[in-house]
Amino acid sequence: MGADVIVLHRFPLDRGEGFDAHAHDDHQLIWASAGVLTVEVGARYWVLPTTLGLWMPAGIVHAPLAVRESVMEGLYFDPARTPVDWAEPTVLQMGPLSRQLVSYLARDLGAEERERAERVLLDTLEPVGRRAIAVPVPADPRARDVARLLLDDPADARSLDEFGRDVGASSRTLLRLFQSETGMSFGTWRTHARIQASVALLAEGEPVSRVAYRVGYSTPSAFIAAFHRVSGTTPGAYFHAGEGSSRADGT
Repeated sequence: MGADVIVLHRFPLDRGEGFDAHAHDDHQLIWASAGVLTVEVGARYWVLPTTLGLWMPAGIVHAPLAVRESVMEGLYFDPARTPVDWAEPTVLQMGPLSRQLVSYLARDLGAEERERAERVLLDTLEPVGRRAIAVPVPADPRARDVARLLLDDPADARSLDEFGRDVGASSRTLLRLFQSETGMSFGTWRTHARIQASVALLAEGEPVSRVAYRVGYSTPSAFIAAFHRVSGTTPGAYFHAGEGSSRADGT
């Protein structure tokens, strides 16, 4: 990586464009300065609006994808000179200062200016904890088929018995598989999948009332309550965290 601790690359992406699964020798911060990204890591998926980035430790195989027309910022960190200890993919808050520092580091800077900016950027990166929405996918083919059906259409309201008839497994078997392979009950998993799907729709500017219906909720209030249970905040606050906003509404 030369003299720089952090190297930046910008990738304009069309809707549905991304990268095949790959890994880097460097740590990477994946962030969308515009649009929405998803990142697949093994059997887990993250959805990243512009307020969140994903720290990808060196050697972890991952596959980013643009949900809509987006700009992906790839920041590559020299592991030997980066004082962080996130050993697993970690969702980070990208507040105004972090975002401005990324833009600043993209300039042609002197060595001392760059070193100072790199240190400050590293200081601003903080894990978001509960607000990170990741959905694990079961390994068993039958449960995985059910998961794929719901990830493709989160509003699918079929019961586990009905899904079981399609994939050749009893509802009891599917319940056991979801619990053992995702750490969640099937109902909790379905809720997480719906809320994850809603993030991309909300980031595209869809109103809460329409998003609620599209991901399987009959009322906006039921959707907002579920969103809060999963993320710890409301849909409106989710996209404004770290920006000095105190919005508590769902819009």
